[in-house]
Amino acid sequence: MPCYESVFVTRPDLSKAEVEKLTEECTATIAAGGGKVEKTEYWGLRSLAYKINKNSKGHYVLLGIDAPADAVKEMERTIRINENVVRNLTIRVDEIDSKPSAILRSNEDEPKAGAA
Repeated sequence: MPCYESVFVTRPDLSKAEVEKLTEECTATIAAGGGKVEKTEYWGLRSLAYKINKNSKGHYVLLGIDAPADAVKEMERTIRINENVVRNLTIRVDEIDSKPSAILRSNEDEPKAGAA
């Protein structure tokens, strides 16, 4: 099956639990279409490059998907009609990288406050 990476950004006023629920809905949609989500990364509440719908921050989530194209299209459709999702992007990749993404690696490299 083809592999995809999908990133979506939600409104900043959502709680982490609500973002996780939305992620689970996406995973269930993919599973119903005969695929599976092999990788899920929550990148946290991050600043946007520019304001979108008067929001300057958003919760970022990355999904590594191994599914047929129809399942991915259905997931994108449900994301598009969800009022809590500000932006989304899905691309096809050759394979899903099992290592953490560059965003998570850069967060690990930053020194913690108060650490000497």
